[in-house]
Amino acid sequence: MGRQGLDAVLFTSIHNVNYYSDFLYCSFGRPYGLVVTGERSTSISANIDAGQPGRRTFGENLVYTDWRRDNYLRAVQQLVPDGGRLGVENDHLSFQSSLKLEAALPDTEMVDVSVECMRLRMVKSDEEVALIREGARIADLGGAACVEVIGEGVPEHQVALHSTQAMVNEIARSFPHAELMDTWTWFQSGVNTDGAHNPVTSRRLERGDILSLNCFPMIAGYYTALERTLFCEEASEAHRRIWEVNCLVHDEGKRLLRPGAVCGEVATALNEIYAEHDLLRYRTFGYGHSFGVLCHYYGREAGLELREDIDTVLEPNMVVSMEPMLMIPEGLPAAGGYREHDILVITADGNENLTGFPYGPDHNIVRSA
Repeated sequence: MGRQGLDAVLFTSIHNVNYYSDFLYCSFGRPYGLVVTGERSTSISANIDAGQPGRRTFGENLVYTDWRRDNYLRAVQQLVPDGGRLGVENDHLSFQSSLKLEAALPDTEMVDVSVECMRLRMVKSDEEVALIREGARIADLGGAACVEVIGEGVPEHQVALHSTQAMVNEIARSFPHAELMDTWTWFQSGVNTDGAHNPVTSRRLERGDILSLNCFPMIAGYYTALERTLFCEEASEAHRRIWEVNCLVHDEGKRLLRPGAVCGEVATALNEIYAEHDLLRYRTFGYGHSFGVLCHYYGREAGLELREDIDTVLEPNMVVSMEPMLMIPEGLPAAGGYREHDILVITADGNENLTGFPYGPDHNIVRSA
């Protein structure tokens, strides 16, 4: 705020409101916000939530009602005097919301702070790293719960439910004052593994199926993940070959994550390994991304992703995944999606891997007892 000469900032995104106040809002079609000035921090919440936002907010809370149209903007006007410079999130405000805000504060200069705030979030505090470490531990427990129930004839959704229940129970035990929300599991089998974000179905597992395990414990709005390739009872030689190459890329990728490494250069180096095995055309997305206050519907820190077009330099206390994925299209030998995923903290001289769940053919061909 000082560098840009801002009188106040109005945060409106789920991730920034949570990051700066510890209040994780549920919009349900209503606007929320957090106004930060040099002296105070105040969340703005809808009356439907009653006292919960005030109990969670680090700072003050102002409640608006639905009794008059645009009461949210009247709340903003109470907290932001017209005529100064106001920081806003241009990557979150819709065109309509921007027009309404400008009409409510006609003499105020709106300044986009979204990119700079993202960069601030990219480097984690020691406290954030400690929370993410706990999330990684709980994700490993979710993975173990998945393996407990994998077997021929078991439907995907039953595996996912068992994993999610195990993670929620452990979050409740480890963080007794936390809100329990958003933890989930994607568990895919067979052709359903071809997309990393494919939803869970009732498809029943078959012998020889490729499986994709994806566990996501959510603690205080912070995202962690465990993702692994597995097989039901057996894996063909064709499947093993693709799987082993992907594990090779995973190993090399983890080695490359260290301070001073450039995100785009890491991606280019790993592309060469896939190319050597004539598999580069089956790569589907970047090799990893940042962790922190994010979920599948908020908070992506796009400046810290392992893609060719990202020139961010890694530095200590950044937290990134290494998650190479190959997708062999349906109808080809060894069809399916292959992905391994670890969470790594960049340290002063390398990295620390927070993920403990094993990977590869020696560990994750799940056979019935």
